[in-house]
Amino acid sequence: MIITGSTEIPGQHSPLGRRNPVAKLGAAFIPAIVLLAGVDPVSSGIVVAAALASVPAWGLRWTDLIRRGWPLGLAITSIALGNTIFTGRKGGAVLVDLGPLLITSESMAAGATTGLRFAAIVLPGMLAVLTIDPVDLADSLVRHLRVPPRFAYGSLAALRLAPLLATEWEVLGRARRARGLEAGRNPVAALRLFGGKLFALLVGAVRRGTHLAVAMDARGFDARGPRTCARESRFTRADAALLLVSAGVVALAVTLAVGTGTWTSSLR
Repeated sequence: MIITGSTEIPGQHSPLGRRNPVAKLGAAFIPAIVLLAGVDPVSSGIVVAAALASVPAWGLRWTDLIRRGWPLGLAITSIALGNTIFTGRKGGAVLVDLGPLLITSESMAAGATTGLRFAAIVLPGMLAVLTIDPVDLADSLVRHLRVPPRFAYGSLAALRLAPLLATEWEVLGRARRARGLEAGRNPVAALRLFGGKLFALLVGAVRRGTHLAVAMDARGFDARGPRTCARESRFTRADAALLLVSAGVVALAVTLAVGTGTWTSSLR
């Protein structure tokens, strides 16, 4: 069955990588929820520093983190630049003055703070997701959070089918080129061919999803009664300690931010 195959997940045998998926996601959600309530460089900087310091404990190499996290770095840079340019806070020393483009020390600080806050919210989640096996996650959600099995394993099956969509898209493009269906430099023809490929991809996805749903129902995933799990999922004291450490780091970060007077609530 398609949901039983798994690929090697980095850091599975590391101190933090082998923690329960629910604990890892919970430890990532704690700083995300708290930092959504406040904007300041101190708390965000402490969370980012703690996350970067924990990278070896996740069993991840810095090269892998950079290779997989470059979209995050690009997003952080874009958000920081956007807030630097378009913020209404233009006080302080003028750094760049090119007509409508005005960058000051205050606007740059505002952009850097926003980018740092975004990094503090997303980085812990990225570390957790990179070390979570999807099958373990589904088992843990069903066992510990009482998520309905039909939803949990259905989402797992959809996740495993997602890479097939990219492969099928390439196959559709090659098949159309083999039949001489190319748009060339005609944008109207390109749009028409794109719509045709998208419709064919949708039809194939619906057909495959229907077959998968029937197969899962035949294996008892539509059962209304209690289920058992073939793979045991344990929530140990170490998993609880991970949640406590995450909460402790966030509490320390917020306390220092409030103590230094940099904490600004975003809920006002």
